[in-house]
Amino acid sequence: MTSAARDRAIALTIFGLTVLQLGVATFVPGLDQFEGKAFGARLLAYPLMMLIVPVVFWVWGRRQEPAPGTPWRALAFVWAPFLIDVTGNTLNLYDTVAWWDDANHFVNWFLLAAGAGLILSQSSTLPPWALGWMTVGIGALLAIGWELGEWYAFIRHGTELDTAYEDTLFDEFLGTLGAGLAGVWMTVRKRREIKRAA
Repeated sequence: MTSAARDRAIALTIFGLTVLQLGVATFVPGLDQFEGKAFGARLLAYPLMMLIVPVVFWVWGRRQEPAPGTPWRALAFVWAPFLIDVTGNTLNLYDTVAWWDDANHFVNWFLLAAGAGLILSQSSTLPPWALGWMTVGIGALLAIGWELGEWYAFIRHGTELDTAYEDTLFDEFLGTLGAGLAGVWMTVRKRREIKRAA
């Protein structure tokens, strides 16, 4: 199996397992770990959010000569946080492991930002430092956007309003920290690529 075929298989497996668990959470009754967590909305929203990146890439890529290949490795990075989130709910880790939510904000935003960095690296000639900063910036924006979505979906009419401010700020901090690590990784990775090509 080639590297590209392996990356494609990994990405599609991540997508399939995510959608499968979303379906179970939405349509199988009596699973308490999914109660009150908007899995009906997630069943629609998560696959749509996951498909935004390949759709934008394919539309943009059609205008390029030669057209770039599908960035399956980057998609695996971008899609993995959705699988991690849904699996955490399936295994009831959010309610039983105190640090699970915090770890998710750090790790998932590392993965999201790294995926964005891989796409930028493949489709641009940014210098390493600029690639790193763009990776951090995209990750930070995604962290803010996610927290706005959580506030709208769960917090504004929920039971967590009293602690939401502190939790939201800490989640944004952890997400940005994860994106920062991804930015460092992308900078180092790009420098090594340039050295190998020289």
